[in-house]
Amino acid sequence: MQDDPMSKTTDHSNNEPKLCTLQVNGISMRVAGQGSGPLVLFCHGWPESWYSWKHQLAAVAGAGYRAVAPDMRGYGGTDAPASIDQYTLLHLVGDMVDLVKALGETQAIIVGHDWGAPVAWTASLLRPDLFRAVVGMSVPYSPPSQSEPLGALEKLGIHNFYMQYFQTPGVAEAELEADVESSLRRIYFSGSGDGPEGITFGMLQPGKGVLANTVEPETLPAWLPPEDLAYFTAEFKRAGFRGGLNWYRNLSRSWELLAPWRGCAIHQPSMFIAGARDDVLKFPNAKAQIAQYSRNLPGLRGCHILEGAGHWVQRERVDAVNALLLAFLNGL
Repeated sequence: MQDDPMSKTTDHSNNEPKLCTLQVNGISMRVAGQGSGPLVLFCHGWPESWYSWKHQLAAVAGAGYRAVAPDMRGYGGTDAPASIDQYTLLHLVGDMVDLVKALGETQAIIVGHDWGAPVAWTASLLRPDLFRAVVGMSVPYSPPSQSEPLGALEKLGIHNFYMQYFQTPGVAEAELEADVESSLRRIYFSGSGDGPEGITFGMLQPGKGVLANTVEPETLPAWLPPEDLAYFTAEFKRAGFRGGLNWYRNLSRSWELLAPWRGCAIHQPSMFIAGARDDVLKFPNAKAQIAQYSRNLPGLRGCHILEGAGHWVQRERVDAVNALLLAFLNGL
C-alpha cells in the first residue's frame, strides 16, 4: 500500500491542514487532512473547495478525529475529466468510496454541503457498510424519485431555473469566468444571510444569466474575509467552472442510474443543518422532503435550521455548526 501522506499521527495542535494528492477512482485528487482518530470526510459543493471546510477541519481534528476534505471531482487541484458523463453521482460516490480506501481506512462519517450533500446522502444510501453516519447541510435528503428532475421542472411550467440554465456547455462558464472574483463575491454574498431580501437565486430573469440575481456587497461580510475570497478566486481562475457545472449536466443521467434505490431510506445515524435564509429551502419539494425525514431518515438525530444564516452555513455560522457536528460525532 502506498505511504499515507497524511499520517494518522498528525499533531492536533497544528491548526493548518496538510495537503497531498492521492490517486482515487482513476483521477488525481487533492486532499486536505488534519488530526487523527475516526475518519470524518467532508464534501464541498458549488462553487467551492476543500477550503470551505477549514474551520470544521480544525475543530473536528482538535476533538480527536481525522478530518479530511478533498477538492471534489472537477474542482481546484483535483482532476476534471473532459467528458461530461464522468460526473454522475455514481462517479462522485465512487470517488469517496475509493478515497476512504486510499486513506487506509475501512469506515468514515461523511458530511456534505450543497452538492456535497447529495454525494454524502447517496454514499450513505449505497454503502452503509462504509459510511456509518451522515450529515447533510443545505440540501435535504430525498430518496431517488420516480420523477426525472429536469422533466419535472418542465411539467411545473418552470423554464428559468438556474439548473436548466447550467445545462448548455459553455454558457454559464463564459458568464462566470468573465470576472471570476466578482462572480464569486456576488454569489457568496447574495446567497448568504447577509444578502438582500427578496433575491431568489434559483429563478432567473427572462433572458438573463445567473449573476443578474446577485448584487455586489458594499463591504465583505465578516465570514468572508479578503484572504478567503482570494483563495477561492485563484482556484477558479486556474481550474475554471466547467468541472463543477458538469455535475448539473448529469441530473438526468444520475436519476436513471439510481433507479434501483428509488424510495429507499438511509438508516444510519444522520443529521441535517441549514440556514433559515437558504434559498434551497424555498426550492420545490424542500419543505416536503424535510417533513418526510421520519420515514426517509429513521436514524435522524437532529434537524437544525439556523436563524439568520443563508446558504454557506458552515462558513456563516462556524461556532454553531461546529458545536452541532461535535455533539453528533461524540454521540455516535
